[in-house]
Amino acid sequence: MLFPWPGFFEQLMLADVYGYLDDTQFSKGSVTNRIQVKISDKTQWMTIPLAGKGTFTQISDLKSVDTPWKESHRALLLQSLKGSPYRDDAVSIFDRVYLHTSLCEMLIASVEETVKYLGIGSARHIFKTSEISIEGKSWPRVLDIVKHFGGNRYLTGHGAAAYLDHVAFENKGITVEYMKYSLTPWPQGRYPFTPYVSILDLIGHTGVNARNYLHPDTTPWRQFLESKGLRPKD
Repeated sequence: MLFPWPGFFEQLMLADVYGYLDDTQFSKGSVTNRIQVKISDKTQWMTIPLAGKGTFTQISDLKSVDTPWKESHRALLLQSLKGSPYRDDAVSIFDRVYLHTSLCEMLIASVEETVKYLGIGSARHIFKTSEISIEGKSWPRVLDIVKHFGGNRYLTGHGAAAYLDHVAFENKGITVEYMKYSLTPWPQGRYPFTPYVSILDLIGHTGVNARNYLHPDTTPWRQFLESKGLRPKD
């Protein structure tokens, strides 16, 4: 994901093993190549324009169109963080990340450079799925990856509720938990607050104190599904 929202980093703080799914197919409309930034009282997408729109392309093979989108993104970020006390810190992270020529490596760097700045998640074992020999699709592949690393707890975002077979994980001795995002407000100026923007917004307004706005917590999968009015996969 491109400079993910703060909730992503709350999830990362709880992980001792984290994998980048670089060999999976790009999903159009996802946040793989885009993130929202706040301009006054509105949000705007900051999107990497993809060659062929990324259709049927592995994330590791994504390429951008030949336009000055990096310059446009930087200008948009500067506009978004105008007047924020730590804008230089956020822009410095942005500039280091955007030096990458490989889009996949740039996406990974947008997470890792942020982690380094915030001082979180340094104890993680990090891997790319392209580096391990585990085939398959959807939740069976995820289950095999967790087993590969000897995991007994799988922590996921809310989107997994639509496809995950939670009982299959439990049958293998793996508990499933969903993120309970704190959505902790931070100073965003005089307009209404929204948490659903890039982590760079939080950094731009709070600097290294950004980590004090991250409060990770989880919910057991049965409790989470019940709260959403969902039933376990048959």
